[in-house]
Amino acid sequence: MTETKLKKANTSETIMILTGNHAAAHAFRQAKVGVVSAYPITPQSPVVEKIAEFIAEGKLKARFVKVESEHSALAVCCAASATGSRVGTATSAHGLELMYELLPWAAGNRLPIIINLATRSLGAPWSVWTDHSDFITIRDVGWIQFMCENNQEIYDTNLQAFKIAEDSRVFLPAIVAYDGYILSHTMMPVKLANQDKIDEFLPPINHHINLSDISQVKGIDPVTTPHIVKRAEGTAPGYYEYRYALQRSLENSIDIIKEVHDEFTSKFGRSYGNGIYKEVLTEDADTIIFAMGSVASQARVAIKKLRAEGLKIGILSLKLFRPYPYREMKEFFKDKENVIVFDRDIGYGYEGVLSYELKAALYGLKNRPNIKGFIVGLGGRDVKTEHIIKGVHKALDEFSKGISTNKTDFLGLRLEELKDYDESTYFKSGGN
Repeated sequence: MTETKLKKANTSETIMILTGNHAAAHAFRQAKVGVVSAYPITPQSPVVEKIAEFIAEGKLKARFVKVESEHSALAVCCAASATGSRVGTATSAHGLELMYELLPWAAGNRLPIIINLATRSLGAPWSVWTDHSDFITIRDVGWIQFMCENNQEIYDTNLQAFKIAEDSRVFLPAIVAYDGYILSHTMMPVKLANQDKIDEFLPPINHHINLSDISQVKGIDPVTTPHIVKRAEGTAPGYYEYRYALQRSLENSIDIIKEVHDEFTSKFGRSYGNGIYKEVLTEDADTIIFAMGSVASQARVAIKKLRAEGLKIGILSLKLFRPYPYREMKEFFKDKENVIVFDRDIGYGYEGVLSYELKAALYGLKNRPNIKGFIVGLGGRDVKTEHIIKGVHKALDEFSKGISTNKTDFLGLRLEELKDYDESTYFKSGGN
């Protein structure tokens, strides 16, 4: 049993005990998604299983298209979206990677598809546990990317994501991500809004393509030349102009994301910072922990102990990963002294992605803060409070000594237990 109806909180909401996956499925149901196509993969499978159940029970009037792979699932979603339907799916890890060919097609055609991503490590070696490796691999394909910290946020962010993606000033696909197992399979109370209020907030889609409207003949995906083509029937942009428009739409979507978040807060009474990031005890803080998802959640426990030690420390939990809110980052960090970044991912060959992107965003600040990054929790390894506390102390010690480095420091490794392992030399730097 993965959901239990508790009680009516008031006339506008119902509280249910839901897993993160089922919170996403309920959001799809109440968003009145018209087409879903998916292929099962751990740990997201319960999302689409629950959606299929809603359809079978008549609770959602939608078409569920069964396919043989995630690549085909997103191909179906692209086609369905182009015909004017509200469309969504869900996946994880290598399922997302198998979709990769279609991800830039969805963005380039400006199709407002929503994917729920229950994050999972990428192989090899094979792993079904969480980190953010899959989430960060798609940062350059033109999708809006959100990261959630709890099941209520998953539900609420899905509703906002459809409204944002379908806004005529945006028309872009979006991913709503959350940690596999930590949220996907963990039950929490979730407030489900009254359907009438959701319908007011999220009206039917008015698609900019809508091939099902045969009163106006349209074509998509033509071979596009490098240059603008002028014909008697009209002028066609070149590839360069299409890509310029995609970039500008992503950049400008930050304002619409804030706008939709504020409207949601006004209507439903729940907020997630400013829709871009969430702050925890930052007003008097000179030192900031920067993280997202499950790592930011664990840091909430750590800062209580760190503040008890006398440190003025807070958290900035990043909700919007793409488009990257560099202006907001500059404004927030301009008066901070120290930033300690905890990445549940790694940009192989360099350092944690959150760490190096923040460094790039803050480049040029007159008084740029000290920044130190750590890698934690890959492959589902527990991110413990003591790991975060250790990282904060190590970073502050290095800052006090004037040390600045891009070295990838890992917290929570247990290499000392591998000394008798046959391939122990494999785990030693430089093979020494």
